[in-house]
Amino acid sequence: MKNRKRTLRLGIKTVLFIAIILVVAVGTTIITSFFNHSWHVDDYFKNETTEIARTVSKLVDGDFLEELLAAVKTPEYAAIRDEAEANDDEQLIEDWLKENGFWEKYVETRDFLAQLRDDLGVRYLYVESDAERDTTLYLVDPDETYYYTGLVEESEKEFSHLVGDIHIDPVVSNGAYGWICSAYEPVLNSEGKAVASVGADLDMREVMAERYSFLRRMILFGCLFILLFSVISIFLIRRAVTAPLEKLTKGLRGFAPTDDGDYKKSHVLELRLNKRDEIGELCDDVETMQRRIVDTLHNLTTVTAERERIGAELNVATQIQEDMLPKIYPMFTDRDDIMLAASMKPAKEVGGDFYDFFLVDEDHLAMVMADVSGKGVPAALFMVIAKTLIKNRALRGDEPSDILTNVNAQLCEGNEAELFVTVWLGILNLSTGQGVAANAGHEHPVIRRVGSEHELVVYRHSPALATMEDLTFRQRSFEMHPGDTLFVYTDGVPEATNSENEMLGTDRMLEALNRDPDATPGELLDNVMDCINGFMQGAPQFDDITMLALKYLGREGSKIDELNVEAKLDNLDEVLAFIDTRLEEIECPMKTQMQIDVAVEELFVNIANYAYTPEVGPATIQFSLDDDPRRARITFIDHGIPYNPLEKADPDITLSVEERAIGGLGIYMVKKSMDDMQYEYKDSQNILTIWKAV
Repeated sequence: MKNRKRTLRLGIKTVLFIAIILVVAVGTTIITSFFNHSWHVDDYFKNETTEIARTVSKLVDGDFLEELLAAVKTPEYAAIRDEAEANDDEQLIEDWLKENGFWEKYVETRDFLAQLRDDLGVRYLYVESDAERDTTLYLVDPDETYYYTGLVEESEKEFSHLVGDIHIDPVVSNGAYGWICSAYEPVLNSEGKAVASVGADLDMREVMAERYSFLRRMILFGCLFILLFSVISIFLIRRAVTAPLEKLTKGLRGFAPTDDGDYKKSHVLELRLNKRDEIGELCDDVETMQRRIVDTLHNLTTVTAERERIGAELNVATQIQEDMLPKIYPMFTDRDDIMLAASMKPAKEVGGDFYDFFLVDEDHLAMVMADVSGKGVPAALFMVIAKTLIKNRALRGDEPSDILTNVNAQLCEGNEAELFVTVWLGILNLSTGQGVAANAGHEHPVIRRVGSEHELVVYRHSPALATMEDLTFRQRSFEMHPGDTLFVYTDGVPEATNSENEMLGTDRMLEALNRDPDATPGELLDNVMDCINGFMQGAPQFDDITMLALKYLGREGSKIDELNVEAKLDNLDEVLAFIDTRLEEIECPMKTQMQIDVAVEELFVNIANYAYTPEVGPATIQFSLDDDPRRARITFIDHGIPYNPLEKADPDITLSVEERAIGGLGIYMVKKSMDDMQYEYKDSQNILTIWKAV
């Protein structure tokens, strides 16, 4: 028996768990009780302090305080105060108060506050005013040694408050004066206007001392309660749970099935006779488990042998499925008009994805990419039927829509498993590059035009095959020019999922294809597969991954429809003749042709004049025809100075010729006359493309 690392016993774990719960519960109770009690006590003292301040504020003469406050704000008083502070002579302030008739009332108010302070049991009682927003003016304060009024900076104040309509809540704080509860109430003059405020501070030191003493007693009681309950829990759990479980463990260790299915009995079965609770039921279940283990040992050899037989049959099925899919070589090695590659990586031993490509005749290539719902052997059997029906119908020369309509009718017959299959079926005329495709609920194909990048071709699909009877399927035309690439795939590519449950997506798939857009079909598939493997990072594959790539070279062996000339004005006529010939072949309207000629002339002249100045370099002009919508695509490529004409600001054509800046009008005319215009600088080349509907 393998020795395992020793951990805490079950009884200790249980007691620790109970102790943690108790600590949390008791701690929460103590904290809640402490703060609730503190809140009520603080609230009581705040109310008391507020009532004292409110009562005193009504007894103080507001008119006198208003006159006193106005007097001490005068320059005359400021001079007296400065002289008194400089000479440390408080008598100057007293004399000033007497001369101005404030002294008797001031002393009366101070003594009155002192008497109220003693009678009401207040620690501090004073009258103050917010004089200048940044200072507080203490008008009367019997607790201070000086009897004259003085200014105190804001930074020295314990609390900040205003008088008037602004309400200041009472507060309990611990500062330079110890624990106090402070409240402020406005003093009103005879007109009801707030002129000062009465501040009252109750002594909270004894209250706070008693409060924290109460907290310490509660903590001590809680610790004793937790300790006592833990000791009792250890005793009860040991007697009721851990001791019987230790006996049960010893009994389990004594169970050892032999080769003939017999086993040694232990005191496990005796233990169940002494218990009538869950542990006794556990003992009964252990005995049942022991007998089932013996039965399992008898069946294990048979099951293993059966699994090995099924595995061997699955290997044969995998090989049969691989043999049904066409191989890249030696097919089409005698043709120089296409390059084709395909691959399938099933998620299980056998999969439901399949691809196919074959020549309908010497001039037509059929391509199939399909995905059967489900996985494993049922999907593989359905795949064989669908693949055979599609190929047989395609070899008769039918259109893709007719092929899928016929195959759908046959697959719906007897489809009790309710499987279905998504299909992309395309037939390409190898002589002209014209093709027809039908999409039955499959992924969007990807097309790369010469000189550009791979892009999704998004359009509305028909339903998948075998979903319902009497379906008709739409088809659409497409065109491939020499050098163009077609890429089709199943949903296992964009839906490849990593360990964080994130899908690859079509954006990452296109990035992998555009990593080397001019690569051969086989290299394109490798690039996508490397991207998938890097993205998944070892996560399990849940779906089949199937891909097919076709590069169309044309009948004349990869010759791209382009013109290469030196970027000189002398070659302008040759460039225009090249473009006009292609436009006439597609029966372009004369008005459109003239607009294209003007744009071509402007762009080529710019390259000739500025791209290689003062040298002369090469220029390439490519012509192609896009479908849906039908547009002429003309691309200008040079290796000259990097220059993006689209970044140049459009000229203000509302100005006169004399006022308008020189340059930019030609590019502006091209942008206005063409449907679209794009620029990129790639591989040390200026690449400018224009489109015009024809």
